[in-house]
Amino acid sequence: MLNAYDPVEKKIRIELQLLLMRNLGSSMLPGILVALVLFFTLKNEHNVIGLSIWCIAVTLSKLIDVYDAKRFIQQGINPDQIVSVQKRLMILHAIDGAVWGALAWLALQTATTAGSVLILAVLAGIAANSMSILSPVLPAFALFLLFELGSMVYAVITLNDPAYWAIGIAVGMYAITLMGQAYNTSRTARASIQLRFENLDLIEQLNLAKKNAEQAQAAAERANVEKSHFLAAASHDLRQPIHAQGLFLEVLQSTKLSESQRELVQSICAAANATTEMLHTLLDYSRIEAGVVETHIRPFRLQNLLSKIENELAPQAYIKGLVYRSPETHYVINSDPALVEMVIRNLVSNAIRYTSKGGVLIVARKKESEVSLEVWDSGIGIDKSSFEDIFKEFQQLGNSERDRQKGLGLGLSIVQKMINILGLELQLASRLGSGSVFKIRLPLTSVTVLEDEKDTPQFITHTLKARILVVDDDTIVRQAMASLLNEWGCDCDLAASLDEATALAETNVPDLIISDYRLRDHCKGTEVIQAVRTLCNADIPAILVTGDTAPVRLREASTSALPLLHKPVSPSQLYAQLSLMLAQTKQQMR
Repeated sequence: MLNAYDPVEKKIRIELQLLLMRNLGSSMLPGILVALVLFFTLKNEHNVIGLSIWCIAVTLSKLIDVYDAKRFIQQGINPDQIVSVQKRLMILHAIDGAVWGALAWLALQTATTAGSVLILAVLAGIAANSMSILSPVLPAFALFLLFELGSMVYAVITLNDPAYWAIGIAVGMYAITLMGQAYNTSRTARASIQLRFENLDLIEQLNLAKKNAEQAQAAAERANVEKSHFLAAASHDLRQPIHAQGLFLEVLQSTKLSESQRELVQSICAAANATTEMLHTLLDYSRIEAGVVETHIRPFRLQNLLSKIENELAPQAYIKGLVYRSPETHYVINSDPALVEMVIRNLVSNAIRYTSKGGVLIVARKKESEVSLEVWDSGIGIDKSSFEDIFKEFQQLGNSERDRQKGLGLGLSIVQKMINILGLELQLASRLGSGSVFKIRLPLTSVTVLEDEKDTPQFITHTLKARILVVDDDTIVRQAMASLLNEWGCDCDLAASLDEATALAETNVPDLIISDYRLRDHCKGTEVIQAVRTLCNADIPAILVTGDTAPVRLREASTSALPLLHKPVSPSQLYAQLSLMLAQTKQQMR
C-alpha cells in the first residue's frame, strides 16, 4: 500500500505525476493538427462520418487531458491523492490511446496503399511521442500503448492479408521496444528527481547546521559577555574595600609601632599585595578585552627592565629556596617597555610559581638583528599536548584545587595577547617534569639611550599642603582617602554625589579633585569634575579613580583626557600623581 512508502518516495511519485502533466501542454496543439491533416487526407464517401467523429474525439481527449493536468498543477497533489491521480491518468490515457487506435479501424480498409502507410506511420509516431510524454508514470504509457498499437495490430490482422500480418508482428515488436525505452526514461526521471530531493535535503541540513552553529556562536558570545560583566562586577566590588585597606595600611605604617606590630602590619601588607596583584592581572586582561591598550614604541635599555623585575620577584624565588639568575645585558630594544615588562613579569612570575626546586634563569642572547629574551625554569614542565591550552583564559596545569597562591590562570593568556599586540614572536619548549623555556624575539636597535624612564618607587619627602575634593560613593573609601591625605598635610572635603561636590566647592574652591569614575544614579566622575570646574570658573586639575574593569567603562574613562588610576591605587602612585599635578599648577600660577 502507498501508506507504507516513506515521505521521500511519496514526494518523488508526486513530482513524476506533475512532470507528466506539464508535458501534456506541448502535445495538445500538434496532436489536434495531425488529426485534422489525417481527416482531410483520408476522408472519402465511405468514412467521412466516422473520421469526423474520430477527429472530434481526438480533440476532446486532448483538451480534457490538458485541462485536467492544469488543474492539478495549480492546486497541487496531496500524498493521499497519489493513487487516485495515477488511476485517473491511466484511464484518461487509455481512452486517448483507444481514440488514436480507432483510426486504423476507420481508415485502413478504404485507404489506398499510400494512405495505409500514412496511417501506420502516424500511429507509430504518436506512440513514440507519447513515450517521451507519459514515461514518468509508466502504467499510464503502458495502457496508452496497449490501446493504441493493440487496436492497430488487431485491425491489421483482420484484413486477412499476409503482408499486413507481418506489419502487425513488427508493430508488436516496436511496442516492446518502446516499453523498454519508456522504462529507462522513467528510471532516469526518477533518479533526477530523487537527486534533487537529496540535494534539497542536504541544503536543509546545511542550513540547519549553520543555524545551530550561529545559535551556538551567539550563545558563546553571550556567555563571553556575561563572563566579562561578571569579572568586571566582581573586580569592582573587590577593589573598593581593598583600595581602602591599602590606604589605611599606609596610614598605619606611618604611626609608631612596636616591632611585633610592625611585623604583623607587614604580613597584612604582603597578603594585601598578593590580592592586589591578582586584581591588576584582571585589569590587564580587561584592558586588552576593551581594546584600550596602546603601544608606545621607543628605544630602551633591557637591563633596567630586568633589574626592576629582579628586585620585585627575586625575593619570591628566594623564599621558596630557588636560585634566581639574570645576567647583566647591554642591549637596547626598540619596543614598548611597559608592555614588554608586563610580558616578562608574567613569564618570570609563572616560572617561580610552578618551580619547587632548582631555579629560574632570565637571559638575553643576540641573534642577528634581534635579541632572544629567554625565561628558563626547572619546574613541573608542560606536556606537548597542553601547549595550546596553557594560553587559554583561566587554564592552570596542576592546580585542580584552585590554590590562590598559583594565581588566576590569566598570566599566559595576557602574555599571548600582548605578544600579538606588539607583533612579536613567542616560542615554548618544555618537557613534563623537566622544566620549560619561553623565548621572545625582541627587535634590537643601535640607538644610544642616554637616560631611561624608570618606574622607581615614590617616597614621601614633603607635605602636599593642598585642599582636595574627594568624590566617592563608598563611605569607607572616602574615609581611607581622607586619612591618607590628612597624613600628607592636605585638607579634604568629602562628597558622595554631584550635588554634595558642588555644594562643598561653592564653599571652598578645591586645588585638586579626586573622583571615582562610576557613582550612584548613573552619574560619572567626569560629570562631577566638569560641574565643579564650571561652578568655580577654573580649570581645576583632577584625577579619575576607578575600580571598574568592564571594557565599555574602560574605553569611556580612557577618552576623558584625565589621569586615570585603577583601584586599588598604591599610596606611592597616588602621591606621585598629586605631587606632579600640584607642582604643574603652581608653575602655571607664576
